[in-house]
Amino acid sequence: MVIDALKGFDEEVPRWDIALAALVEEEAGKLGRGLRIAEFRRLADDHAIRFDDIMVTMFELVINKEWRYEDPDGLEKMISRDEVEKLYVGGRLAEADVNAYVGLWLPA
Repeated sequence: MVIDALKGFDEEVPRWDIALAALVEEEAGKLGRGLRIAEFRRLADDHAIRFDDIMVTMFELVINKEWRYEDPDGLEKMISRDEVEKLYVGGRLAEADVNAYVGLWLPA
């Protein structure tokens, strides 16, 4: 029945915003490289999107190995869900804490 058809449905639904994921992937393709915080801010401004919504999507993409994050030294850094949860203040990402991720965000 309907309930049986929905079993496992949540497992298939991405935890990130697929439209934002497409936007950042397109931007990385246009630039021919990974993205930095400044590019995410510009995309947010250009498209009237909340910066923290883009960053939530980016963290989810990294956690789910769709993207990867390299620190400023070029070393890949794993990002855990616990690490991201600590960045939340009042239900939103704290921008000052997100600013620590000044490395390169790259499609996997």
